[in-house]
Amino acid sequence: MVVTPAAAEKFGLGRPALPEEIAAWDLDVSPDGTGLPEGSGDVFTGEEVFAEKCAVCHGDFAEGVGNWPKLAGGQGTLDHDDPLKTVGSYWPYLSTTWDYVNRSMPFGDAQSLTPDEVYAIVAYILYSNDLVDDEFVLSDETFAGVQLPNADGFILDDRLEAEKHFWTASPCMESCKDSVEITMRAMVLDVTPDETDAAETQADTAAEPAVPAAEADSASVKEAVAPEATPDIGPDPELVAKGEKTFRKCKSCHQIGAGAKSKTGPILNEIIGAPAAHVDGFRYSKALLAAAENGLVWDEAALAAFLANPKKYMKGTKMSFAGLKKDADIEAVIAYLKAATAD
Repeated sequence: MVVTPAAAEKFGLGRPALPEEIAAWDLDVSPDGTGLPEGSGDVFTGEEVFAEKCAVCHGDFAEGVGNWPKLAGGQGTLDHDDPLKTVGSYWPYLSTTWDYVNRSMPFGDAQSLTPDEVYAIVAYILYSNDLVDDEFVLSDETFAGVQLPNADGFILDDRLEAEKHFWTASPCMESCKDSVEITMRAMVLDVTPDETDAAETQADTAAEPAVPAAEADSASVKEAVAPEATPDIGPDPELVAKGEKTFRKCKSCHQIGAGAKSKTGPILNEIIGAPAAHVDGFRYSKALLAAAENGLVWDEAALAAFLANPKKYMKGTKMSFAGLKKDADIEAVIAYLKAATAD
């Protein structure tokens, strides 16, 4: 408990706060960048730090996991009945983002990030909202040059003056309502994160259990003596359903199905077996255009290799996703891509 010297003398409690104690709380950053420490971070570094420190709750693309907060998307929804309020759609100042990440994140390990890591994470959040390109570097010098879309969407809180005439020294206690009735209810009640969401997400990223050697040997024998293969009856519905769930990691950039439109990434309709860079009007990276000229076709093998590690498979790709770590997830996503646009 920190009290004024006068109160300390009177009650004998507390002591003046030490400079280092004040510094631990005095972390405010102003909209013009005042209070920022020296440092910098680029989008690609931010993706890596975000994947390690933040994605378990906020998703690989800042799209949110379960009921944990979405940090990207929502542009154009503020006039909707159920607006999506994110850094890109609602927050007025980048300083709010930087200050909150620096002060309170990651969950359960607040203030463990270095200034460079905070700059990188915030740069990646901006990129996830299509506000900067993939070569952007955020620093204490470039910070003031970033303006969020909703910077003019707030007004000065002048209630101290504008509503002063409502205030009285004591309540009137007259002409009150005979009864109080509930006339409206919240339209969206599913807003509180489940405490198990993060744990379940972490569990999903764990390695698949290995097949016991005895089972593997038995499977090999069965395969060797298996009868003639049965006709292909289409993808397994359960596998497709799993792929649809895994594809949520892709939805912030890619759309699929009827009415799909290219966003940060191209639409993925009929991607299986299609030549690379085939979507008209989409601005592909130089690396992908070069691969297309060399005859790259997105068959299942090529797509699986790309999904496992996009940057390793194609140096210079604009796709910032780190890749799917589990072969089972890759297989499921490919099955979903095949099924979602099947005739």
